[in-house]
Amino acid sequence: MPLRTPLQYAHTHLNRHMAELLDFLRIPSISTQPERTPDVHRAADWLAESLRHAGLEHVQVIATQRHPLVYADWLHAGPEKPTVLIYGHYDVQPAEPLALWHTPPFEPVVIDDYIYARGAADDKGQAYIHVKAVEAFLQGSGRLPVNVKFIMEGEEESGGESLAAFVPQQTALLAADVAVISDTAMVSKDVPAIVYGLRGMCYILMDLTGPGRDLHSGGFGGGINNPINALGHLLARLKDEEGHILIPGFYDKVRPLSAEERAVLAKFPLDEAAWLAETGAPAAWGEPEYTLVERLGARPTLDVNGVIGGYTGPGSKTVLPSTVHAKISMRLVPDQDPLEVRDLFCRYVESLLPPSIKVTFTFRGGAPASITDYNTPAVKAAERAYATVFGREPVLMREGGSIPVVGLFQQHLGVETVLMGFGLPDDKIHAPNERFYVPNYVRGIQTVIHFLAGLDVPGSMA
Repeated sequence: MPLRTPLQYAHTHLNRHMAELLDFLRIPSISTQPERTPDVHRAADWLAESLRHAGLEHVQVIATQRHPLVYADWLHAGPEKPTVLIYGHYDVQPAEPLALWHTPPFEPVVIDDYIYARGAADDKGQAYIHVKAVEAFLQGSGRLPVNVKFIMEGEEESGGESLAAFVPQQTALLAADVAVISDTAMVSKDVPAIVYGLRGMCYILMDLTGPGRDLHSGGFGGGINNPINALGHLLARLKDEEGHILIPGFYDKVRPLSAEERAVLAKFPLDEAAWLAETGAPAAWGEPEYTLVERLGARPTLDVNGVIGGYTGPGSKTVLPSTVHAKISMRLVPDQDPLEVRDLFCRYVESLLPPSIKVTFTFRGGAPASITDYNTPAVKAAERAYATVFGREPVLMREGGSIPVVGLFQQHLGVETVLMGFGLPDDKIHAPNERFYVPNYVRGIQTVIHFLAGLDVPGSMA
């Protein structure tokens, strides 16, 4: 299909597309805050109306036990053409701490080519790229080169339970040849990237209890085990000083990095000095037998994310606390099962604790890692699209974070996902002053137009 018309449409209507995105960003669709539930529903309705205006059909706002899903499709390219499933999320993270924002988080402003607002990069700005690319075809040319389905959720930032329940029940509705998601970052403004691997997650809350109540450390110290002391000894035995995880069996199912993949990852242009400067840490750290790029995306981790217990107020209070709490996250790599890792962790902790300390565990969620073959025709189509618009081939990378829906689509729909990110590493997602680079919004629409057209090439989905 000739691309001049949809590309011209996108260019001609750019100001309106920008204004619509700003309107979208004004809706405080914070899925984790119950008082924002009406705003989440308002965002779903707003998105559904935008999909209708783009020319999509069968637009539905689907009620769930929590926040709605939004579905739409256009299926007139013909049964011989591939079907693309486009995913995004319209919910956003809480904006707190509000005092650290330079501008109000839900009053978007454009400063020096950046849109500042909560959700600008994660994920409203990136998801809306696909709506506008599809609109450019349908309103500009009257048709798409491929069949398209949209599924947008409002709970990605709060667990995604509704979509996780919906996908297995609606495999026919969501059937596709490939999925595409824009919820990741490029290397820099002019260096695009395709993420082909995501780590999974196992998150556990651990409660250690000693005495039945807080005790005076003078009267009971030396005779009662302090849960905080016990926790310190325990945490020190989870990892060694180089970052190797000491849980028996933890690495048994870790898929080894092949020589080919290590060579691919070695091409990733990470400026270690700049990366370190951004973190503010004095030095990099981790398993010495792996490179920094490998440690950041292709190796499993175990981290203590929080410890709560004892007296932390002003002044001193000599007390043996009754209970201490620790929050533990483990990022997983392909072939590790979150439930198996949970069980390995719990058994190991129980084996380390003395009889004077009791422990209870709360599993707060998990998801398997996902990995896509970077040699598939769909990934190659994405590479060509990036190269056409950005003037250079994208780099391939594995990302340390998790997008559980990728594994959900693999498991229940049997489709691989192309992760076409247009964010930047310094977009401050989940933090104050989140932003999205305006030129990437423009180039993103152009890139998706080329990508959809590239999937219509004979044999592109074989």
